[in-house]
Order: sequence, then structure tokens, then C-alpha cells
Amino acid sequence: MVSADEPPKSRLRLMAVHAHPDDESSKGAATMAKYAAEGHEVMVVTCTGGEAGSVLNPAMDRPEVLTNMTEIRREEMARAAKILGVSHTWLGFIDSGLPEGDPLPPVPEGSFAVIPLEESTGALVKVIREFRPHVIVTYDENGGYPHPDHIRTHEISVAAFDAAGEAERYPDAGEPWQPMKLYYVHGFSRARMTVFHEGLLARGLESPYEEWLKSWDPDKADVMERVTTRVECGEYFEQRDEALKAHATQIDPNSRWFAVPRDLQREVWPTEEYELVRSLVDSTLPEDDLFAGLKEG
Repeated sequence: MVSADEPPKSRLRLMAVHAHPDDESSKGAATMAKYAAEGHEVMVVTCTGGEAGSVLNPAMDRPEVLTNMTEIRREEMARAAKILGVSHTWLGFIDSGLPEGDPLPPVPEGSFAVIPLEESTGALVKVIREFRPHVIVTYDENGGYPHPDHIRTHEISVAAFDAAGEAERYPDAGEPWQPMKLYYVHGFSRARMTVFHEGLLARGLESPYEEWLKSWDPDKADVMERVTTRVECGEYFEQRDEALKAHATQIDPNSRWFAVPRDLQREVWPTEEYELVRSLVDSTLPEDDLFAGLKEG
């Protein structure tokens, strides 16, 4: 196994692996913008083209958009990456869509969620060995939510983290490189929504979270129980929001994504949350930095 040497701060590299274009802007975007602004190298890997996504912004629900969805989503992704200050690469797989119905229909043949895991893992290993990240961020075992592409993204990210440093694995995918840390991003917690809800009410503003909180299963654990690392990044919330709006087919600028004023967010919840699941360096928990343990010495 080849290990990454202890790198100077300016050479630290972060890779975020996501399922569809727009996922990178709704999950950990301010963290990426922060690290990019500090001079680190940040890359977003998007596993699919998002071709199966519906148009969720009424202003974009037009025939010319629907017939050019693939091209438009690529353009949206390019704009978002530029806003965040990150590099970007497509893994090149076909969006599986979100099956709906009773019973659920099968995932389309040839799409990302059903192609052999060895094939999609190999494609990600190649990108890892080219970019040589010290840290990888992806979804947990539930995909953040149970979309088949999100779950598959989790599976290939964990598998590629383990395989990228092994010379005998995927020998045609480039020189081995072992990332040092693997994180899951956790963005949707009951604790966070409760703080936002109460903050809005305290300001005399309407909260869109009341019904959501009322319907929360009291027996369901909050993902905050799994969080090990909170990165303070409130300074970059505007970039996060602008990157999200760049995905105009998916994001309605009048939706509850933007219901909480940014100054309130910075006051009551100025962080993004992560769970450290693999580490080959020493780092004391809880952390406030995804690169903790890599800057020391």
C-alpha cells in the first residue's frame, strides 16, 4: 500500500463524491468553498449526469428545457463549480432515476445503480489516483436519503477508498494512492431544523419546518448523534446558495432551501457536519477541520 506523505498545507486535496449535479451544492458546499478559498485543491466527482431528474423549478418547466435536460444540467454543474471555486469531473454513468409506485419498478438496466460494482468502483479509483486526494467525502450507507444512485455512490466511494492504494487492484487505473480520511456528510438533522424553526419564530418570521418537525418519528435517531466533525463555514453560505441556484432546473429560488436568512444561519448554526468513518492519521474527536491530523508535524 502506498501512503500519502505528510503534506504542507498548500498541497492538501479534498474530493467530494456525489450522485447527481446539484448534490454538491446542497451537501457540504460551504465547506468546499472555504477550503478552496484557503488555497486547497477541491474536486467534485459527479457519478451520473442527472438525466432522469425532474424539473423542480416551475420557471424552468418549459419544452425546450425538457428536451435538452442533459446539456442543461452539464451547464448548470459547470456554473456551480465555478461559483464554489472547485474543479469537477463526471464519472460518466447514467442516472438511475428514483423509482416510484407500488410495487416499485426495477431500476433501469444499464444505469448507475445496477451496473457491476467492480466497474463503477474502478472508474472512481482512476480519478482518485489521478487527483490524489488526502480526504474523501461522500454519503452514508443510506445515501443521505434512499435514492438508488446515492446508495451506490456510498458503496463505490468506500470501496474505492480501500482499493486506490492497493497496487494489485485495478492495475490499469494508474499509480496507487491511498487517501488518508473518509467522511460522510450529514446535512439534514432534526437538531438543525429545530434551531432554524425556533430562530425564525423568535424573529417573528414564518417557519416552513413546523409540519416537518411534527411528523418526525420520536423513535428515530438524529444523525447528529453520528457527527464527529463540524466545520465552521458561515462566511461561505452565500457561495453555497448561489451554487445551488445555478442548478435552476432543480432548485426553485423561492423554496424553503432559502427560507432562513443567512445572518440567522450564521448566528445559530454556522457549521456543516460530517462523520469520520476511516482515518489513517491521528486526529482527536470531535474535530473542526476535515484536514485535522494532516497539518501537524
